[in-house]
Amino acid sequence: MRASRPNFIVGIGGSAGALNAYKALLDALPSDTGMAFVIVSHMTPNSQSQLAEILSRHTKMPVKAVFEVMPVRANSVYVLFPNADVLLDGDNFKVVSPRTARNKQVDIFLISLAGNMGARAIGVILSGYDGDGTEGCRHIKAKGGTVFAQDFSAEVKGMPLSAQAADCVDFVLSPELIAQELVRIAHAPR
Repeated sequence: MRASRPNFIVGIGGSAGALNAYKALLDALPSDTGMAFVIVSHMTPNSQSQLAEILSRHTKMPVKAVFEVMPVRANSVYVLFPNADVLLDGDNFKVVSPRTARNKQVDIFLISLAGNMGARAIGVILSGYDGDGTEGCRHIKAKGGTVFAQDFSAEVKGMPLSAQAADCVDFVLSPELIAQELVRIAHAPR
């Protein structure tokens, strides 16, 4: 059976302390939401990332590293390859390598996500330093999408607090409760 287009694409951004949040979120998500999940994590450019392999132990969905042009499919998890930016181009990922700026990968992806998916774009900002993701969340809200920020459970609060301060966050929740709300959104009548 051919994988289908996602009904929503969820851009998940994080940095320091986000690994536990990614795992908790995936542990709480069913494998049949009809959504695609794109995890954009800050990594050093020359790292040999094991993130896709680690996260595959926390979901029944396929987990794939995005390092080349590839289609976005429902009920799948995608992880950004180190030293790259990822954009959406219709139904496909477009990869720009080397990355264009340090610690701006979340904003770059979320802005592209908002432009391609409009109200079907969802942003999730998890643990991390600084404010990457905030500008992308503004774009998602401007296009009618939904934005989540991790609550006090974030190991490093900079990224979630920056998004909240920009007044573009709909929900401030733990990763487990974010998963529950995503399931509700997936099953809500359109």
